[in-house]
Amino acid sequence: MNITLEKQSTTDGTIRINIQESDYASGLDKKIKDYARRANIKGFRQGKVPTGVVKNMFGKSFLADEINQLVSKSVTGYIRDNKLSVLGDPLPNEEKAAAIDWDNQKDFDFEFRVGLAEDFKVELSDKLKVTRKMIEVTEKTVSEAVEDARKRYGNITYPEVSGTTDTLYGEVAREGEQDMKPGYITIEKLSAKAQKQFTGVKKDDVITFDGSGLSDDPAATAQALNIPESEAKEIKGSFVFKVTTISHADPADLNQEFFDKVFGKDQVKSEEELRAKVRETIEKNYEREADHMFEHELEHFFTDLIKFKLPEDFLKEWLKRTDEKINDEVLIREFNTYAREMRWNLIREKIAEQSDIKVEAVDVREKAKAMIIEQFGGAGIADQLGDRMDAFADNYLQGNEGKNFMRLYNQLRNERISKVIREKISVTDKTISLEEFRKYVSEHQHHH
Repeated sequence: MNITLEKQSTTDGTIRINIQESDYASGLDKKIKDYARRANIKGFRQGKVPTGVVKNMFGKSFLADEINQLVSKSVTGYIRDNKLSVLGDPLPNEEKAAAIDWDNQKDFDFEFRVGLAEDFKVELSDKLKVTRKMIEVTEKTVSEAVEDARKRYGNITYPEVSGTTDTLYGEVAREGEQDMKPGYITIEKLSAKAQKQFTGVKKDDVITFDGSGLSDDPAATAQALNIPESEAKEIKGSFVFKVTTISHADPADLNQEFFDKVFGKDQVKSEEELRAKVRETIEKNYEREADHMFEHELEHFFTDLIKFKLPEDFLKEWLKRTDEKINDEVLIREFNTYAREMRWNLIREKIAEQSDIKVEAVDVREKAKAMIIEQFGGAGIADQLGDRMDAFADNYLQGNEGKNFMRLYNQLRNERISKVIREKISVTDKTISLEEFRKYVSEHQHHH
């Protein structure tokens, strides 16, 4: 057998493989003998079928089968042994394969197109400076969250006529459309003009209003119109709201009963403690958001910094062959994003290799246990399950055809790579307001 790689450029190559009779003769022979022992063929006793008969009847398909197995094993082995950083899968030259004469040929030639990533270096050091945007938690944010909780756990009454501190529940539709959907309106969150329209209304009243002038808070518009928040910013036109319920919440008093309802028995003993705990919860949520955004920052930073060529034509061809939903139109729209993600993956893989990052099965099990504990509400579950915890985690990891294991494995590996990156480069935190952060996120998403 002869197998070679011929490179057309730094990113494109052809693997050629030549197979001779001596490479496949014994494997083919074994296939035919095995089949002759098992075959049920008219006119012969089972297990007594002469191999010549089998060869005449099925020889060609056995030969094709044996050679395809041999070729695919050889190509995979060649890529592995030569440490080629192949992207996608090798694409067979289908014309060449179709021209094979299985009846008469003894030697066979195959060709595969491969796409390679150009070699590159990653040098992590504190010379690389990246800013991480953090979200400021203001006293106002904490106060609003406390007020929301007081309303949630407050004393509810149902007034006849709406006042500015009430909530309206009802049905909403575009003006002229019959299809009503449930919606609810927190009157305080509306714009001044809309507040006037919705105060002083009664049950069964129908109010016609302008969608775009409803509120400065997209979340409030989304709740009222029952649409995703992302659409709420762009909404235009007239809507009708039919009131079914008016509710008024007298905020709960700041007493022990309220503290227990919000954070569980005796976790919080005073208003100061409540505020501190609320702040901590908000900080955690903000930190998650900021962290998620920082991953994007890193991706942009490194893919802009480290330039190397990808086999773009090859990848486009490969994507089209492997997924029928992908056509030229989709590629024009999405390929740049795809290519950037691929670069980022290659850069991270290189970092993992340089820093010798390994993930063992026990690490994945520990991660599964942590996830189970978090999902089922705290450390109590670990005490209850005790030494069954391992079995529980293993059970989860084997589920879903092993996909659960791979998902956590990749997550853990990415976290470790990310940690190495963050430790070695210089990261400066910059605190900005929630409004600025939201604006920054939405601008960022338009660049994708």
